[in-house]
Amino acid sequence: MRRLRWLFLLLLSSATLAQSSPDKPFVVEYYYKTKWGHADEFLRLFKKNHYPLLKKEVEMGRMLKVWMDQPRYHTTEDGRWDYRVTIVFKNAAVANEAFDEDALKKQLFPDQETYQREEQRRFEILDAHWDLPVKTVDLEAR
Repeated sequence: MRRLRWLFLLLLSSATLAQSSPDKPFVVEYYYKTKWGHADEFLRLFKKNHYPLLKKEVEMGRMLKVWMDQPRYHTTEDGRWDYRVTIVFKNAAVANEAFDEDALKKQLFPDQETYQREEQRRFEILDAHWDLPVKTVDLEAR
């Protein structure tokens, strides 16, 4: 099952790259659904440990913009998500190429033991997480 999932992701990435222009930004939405009662803890850990990495990648030019949204109202449990992080990459190639994030993690978080423990906790309190590449639909095009 795991191999099938990775094959699907590889094919999706290849199709995405084929449809994307090298000079157009590439947008991915990352959804996080926390276990009930843990949304605030997730946000605190995200802001402490993951957001600084994303901001650094914006400074480096790899990403153009990063922001987080939260639903204003509740939905049904099957459609519920707590946070959506939208990342605008410079282009699809940059979004899909190998990137050494570990060097940034070591630079930004010298206490790697605490960082690793808190990141593990951030993912322990999730019920679900999914990534969704999105494209803009030109409603004026024929």
